[in-house]
Amino acid sequence: MPDMIAVNVNGAKREVASGTSALAAAMMNGAKFVRRSVTGEPRGPLCGMGICFECRMTINGLRHCRSCQIVCEQGMDIRTDE
Repeated sequence: MPDMIAVNVNGAKREVASGTSALAAAMMNGAKFVRRSVTGEPRGPLCGMGICFECRMTINGLRHCRSCQIVCEQGMDIRTDE
């Protein structure tokens, strides 16, 4: 069984398996989309490998992080634009 770590997703404390990406943590914990376009439309991940930039979220206060490329750490704060 994988080690579990605690992260905060949109202000709610959640547990995810060690090695989980920030994008997967957000989606597993109810995020319907991760950001909004400049016109306000909801956007979700597309490529899942860091090329398309559609998965940008605020992680630990740093905006526009490509969440599919960032592995969760204990206590990480993950924020979508929902």
